[in-house]
Amino acid sequence: MRELRAIESALVGVFDEFGFGQVATPTIEYDAVLQEGESRDVDPAYRFFDERGDLLALRSDMTIPIARLVAGRFRDAEPPFRFSYIGRAYRAVSPQRGQMREFMQAGVELLGAPAPAGTAEVIEVLCRALDAVGLNRAVVGLGDADLYRQLLTEVGVQEGDADTVVARLAAHDLVGIETEVDRLERLDPAARKTLLRLPAMRGDAAQVLEQAHSLGGDAVARATQRLQATYEAVVARGLGDRVLLDLGLLRDLGYYTGAILEVYDPALGHILGGGGRYDELMGRFGRPLPAAGFSLYLERLHVAQAEEERLAGAGEADLGPGLREGT
Repeated sequence: MRELRAIESALVGVFDEFGFGQVATPTIEYDAVLQEGESRDVDPAYRFFDERGDLLALRSDMTIPIARLVAGRFRDAEPPFRFSYIGRAYRAVSPQRGQMREFMQAGVELLGAPAPAGTAEVIEVLCRALDAVGLNRAVVGLGDADLYRQLLTEVGVQEGDADTVVARLAAHDLVGIETEVDRLERLDPAARKTLLRLPAMRGDAAQVLEQAHSLGGDAVARATQRLQATYEAVVARGLGDRVLLDLGLLRDLGYYTGAILEVYDPALGHILGGGGRYDELMGRFGRPLPAAGFSLYLERLHVAQAEEERLAGAGEADLGPGLREGT
C-alpha cells in the first residue's frame, strides 16, 4: 500500500502540474448512463435495482461519469475543462483469463480542446506521468479508432461481418482476422490484401505512414492524415520518440473517435492503460464538445515499476522501447 500510495501521489503531482483538477464521481451509476459508452467488450461486473426499480451498476468506466458531470454541473461554464481522477472501476471478466473485476484507474480528461493540439496535450501528460513513476521506457501506441471499420465499409463488407472482423482486431488476434477475412464473399484481392496488411503496420511513424499511403483508399487517406497531424503535434512537444504508430490498434470502448492510445512497457506483458479522443460522447449528454483523455491501471503500473527496478538492479534495463512485447 505504501508503494501504491507513492504511485498515486506521483501521478496527482503531474496532473496538478498540468492544471488537471481532481474530481470524484459516484461509484454507483445508472446503468443507462454507462450504456451511453456503447462498449464493445466492457460490461459492468455488478448490476442491481434501487428501491424505485431503477437499474444501477457499479461503474465500469471513469470517462462516462465525468462526461455526465461536465454536461450537467458545468453546462454554462466555458471550456476547456481539465479534470483528473483516481478511483475504482468494476468490469465483467472472461472466465479463466486471470482478469480483475475490481481495479484502480488514474487518468485525465480534457474536454473542449479539439485535435490535434488537445490530443498532443493528453499524450504529453501521459508521458510525464509514466516518467514520474519510473517507467521512462514505456511507449505510447497511436492509432485511429475509425480506420478499420470505415475501411470495411469502403470495400463493401456487410455490418454483421464487419462486427466479427472488428472484434478480432480489438483482441489483437491477427490470425483470427485472416480467418474472418477469408470467409468474406465477393471480396476482391486488393481489398483482402489491405485488410490483412493494415493491422500489422506498427512502428516508426514515417515508415508506417508511407506504407499506409501505398495502400490507397479514402478511409486510409483520412486516417493517416489525422494521425500525421497528431504525431507532428506530439513531435513539437519533444515526445516523438515516445510514440509509435499502430494501425491495428482498436480500443474495447465504443465511444472513441479518431486518435486512440495504448501504453506498453517492455518489462511487462500487459497493456498499462489507454485512451484517445471521444468527440461524440459529450453530445449524447446534451453538450457537444471535443474531448480526449487516458486512464492507467494502477496495479499494472505497480507491477511494471517493480519489474523495471529488478531489471535495473540486474543491469538488464538498457533495452530499447518495445511495442506490445509479451502480449
